[in-house]
Amino acid sequence: MYAIVEIAGQQFKVEKDQKVFVHRLATEEGKTVSFDNVLLIGDGDKFTLGAPAIDGAQVGAKVLSHLKGDKVIVFKKKRRKGYRVKNGHRQALTEIVIESIVASGAVKATKAESEGAVKATKAESEGAVKATKETAKADKAKPAKAEKPAKAEKAAPVKEVKKAEPKNAVKKEVEVSENLVTRAEHRAEDANVEINIDKVLHSIGTALKADADDLKLINGIGPVYEEKLNELGIYTFEQISKLKAADREELSAIDGITREKIESDEWVKQAKALLKDKK
Repeated sequence: MYAIVEIAGQQFKVEKDQKVFVHRLATEEGKTVSFDNVLLIGDGDKFTLGAPAIDGAQVGAKVLSHLKGDKVIVFKKKRRKGYRVKNGHRQALTEIVIESIVASGAVKATKAESEGAVKATKAESEGAVKATKETAKADKAKPAKAEKPAKAEKAAPVKEVKKAEPKNAVKKEVEVSENLVTRAEHRAEDANVEINIDKVLHSIGTALKADADDLKLINGIGPVYEEKLNELGIYTFEQISKLKAADREELSAIDGITREKIESDEWVKQAKALLKDKK
């Protein structure tokens, strides 16, 4: 004889003397517990089906031990945002052994016994949710602390005037196209160029090929170097003028281009002058 019974929100197919791991029950170790929500009982070729439960049916069990399951790692990451959160969870379980299966005539368990398993399960799930919320709050609190000094700067009227330039810079960062960055990454991979082009383009911005400038006007950039820069999504004088020290170091991954060459030929200075003349 076997039965399908609901225990702590889960359905199990059980037989006599079978050991089962279920969600944590409120019953102490060594004590017996009964489950009235029996959905189906099978005995050979005979089946009794409930609607949804069978009246008078009951499954009796004994609590052997309380334990925790294997650790489950929950890892979340947001690409290009620097967001990485790692949590671990071990489900609270109870090991029981099935002692009896009664098809009819059983006395229903008290509400305290029947609801004990559900309460224990809810407590575990609520604890896991609280832990996740606390982690999320901690992550949100970090950027909030970094914004406090900015508020102090706004108090001085002179500094507010100087903030006109950073606002333009922010607009240019917003114009970075993730689609163009992804295309440049694929072209770099096809050309076997080991460069963090994602970092470079987020620093200097992206541009369309249709808006390309004649980079050969910069002393030190010939047709070959121009083609290689275009493959990485660098088309305009404005992009060259924004090259920082770290970006120049990344561009040294291109054959023939080094940080020393970029600085000695003054690519950035030349690009700024050409950009000024263009306007």
